[in-house]
Amino acid sequence: MGDFTVQISNDLVDRLLDKGEKLKKKPRKIKQKVPKEPQRPPAKVDQKPVSDDSEAFKRPPAGWPVQPPLFFPAAPALSSAAELEAIQSLLKESKSVVEKLQKQEENIVQEVTQRAKDLRDKEFKLPYQKPMPCLAENNACLECYKEHSKDPLKCTHLVRNFADCARRARQQVSSADK
Repeated sequence: MGDFTVQISNDLVDRLLDKGEKLKKKPRKIKQKVPKEPQRPPAKVDQKPVSDDSEAFKRPPAGWPVQPPLFFPAAPALSSAAELEAIQSLLKESKSVVEKLQKQEENIVQEVTQRAKDLRDKEFKLPYQKPMPCLAENNACLECYKEHSKDPLKCTHLVRNFADCARRARQQVSSADK
């Protein structure tokens, strides 16, 4: 289906709204039909039954216009064979072009996929992160609290170790900033 557009002019809108203006119609140009053959009064049609079908198709009944036979030029056998060979060679050539295009498409798809993977790896790659200081001491405190939930004072020495470690880490960070 083809695309098309409809243009509506202001004149058409005015006509549709009928603002009291009378429509001005352009006079139609009337073409006079020129008969190709002089018209004859219809001849009397014979009412005899047609017995031979081939004869009925050869001559139309009297009074009917005679239609010229259709002209179909006979193509020589050599030209049709040459045309067939040309079509076959074009078909082979187009198949090879399609195969080349498919190979190019596969290569481009692989290249684009690789580039997308590289970009994704660069974008989502986490930068080097320093390990959290005092992680072992923190985990030891948590485990101790889980084991001794009813008597947390048994974990005092682990809490002191964690606090000392945290103090040292803060001092390192503050001395590095200076």
